[in-house]
Amino acid sequence: MIELKGRTKTAVVEAEIGVTLLKLALKAKVDWSSNCTRGTCARCRCFIEEGGAALEGITDAEWDRMEPEEFEEGYRLACQAIVKSGEMSIKAINKPYF
Repeated sequence: MIELKGRTKTAVVEAEIGVTLLKLALKAKVDWSSNCTRGTCARCRCFIEEGGAALEGITDAEWDRMEPEEFEEGYRLACQAIVKSGEMSIKAINKPYF
């Protein structure tokens, strides 16, 4: 299961392997900030509270847009964070810069 927390709505959805957290949030109608869906605007930045190991690795787009300290703290771009395993729960909170 994946818990996605937007600004005012939280949804719990089934994990879909190969799908980004942003696509899952939009599909569940969670009010998740996003603009480009390519990793260039960084509006979809999120804090992975739990289950980061169930996501694919950090992408080049994320390295270009975010600081290494953010990854260490648990932040990712939801448009780049792809579900690789449904065996553990994931909790993500939308935390845009602005």
